[in-house]
Amino acid sequence: MRAFLVIVDETEEAHKALRWASRRAVAVDGAVHVLALVQPQNFSAFGSVQATIEQEARDRAEAVASSAAGTLLAESGKMPQITVKVGEGRKVIKEYLEEHPEVHALVLAAGENSSGPLVMHFSENASSLPCPLFIIPGHFTDEDIDRVT
Repeated sequence: MRAFLVIVDETEEAHKALRWASRRAVAVDGAVHVLALVQPQNFSAFGSVQATIEQEARDRAEAVASSAAGTLLAESGKMPQITVKVGEGRKVIKEYLEEHPEVHALVLAAGENSSGPLVMHFSENASSLPCPLFIIPGHFTDEDIDRVT
């Protein structure tokens, strides 16, 4: 089964990528993988404080992923595979793609005025990906996405 990998956070770009992936998954009887990233903390605090900060970041990422999954289920009837990982985004995504050969495409969306660091990195390094990269234009509306999927 073909799967589409979407990196989720609280941005409009993530919403667009998720909408595109969910529509394509329905069209090809595929699946959607939702990956939420938790950035590693760059400071050391006392043990319990550090653990609390890290747990709060993970809880927030899980909430964002669950919300995205609920949206996808409501809109397409498909429940995605949800994963939350701690680490630097590019590295975690590369490892995820290596561990999941069923992923047919990485789906990202650009901002309206600029591209984020993941779009920039993966568009510059698309030839090293094990799957196609789809970048949804930042100016696309939900209607635009529905029309092309």
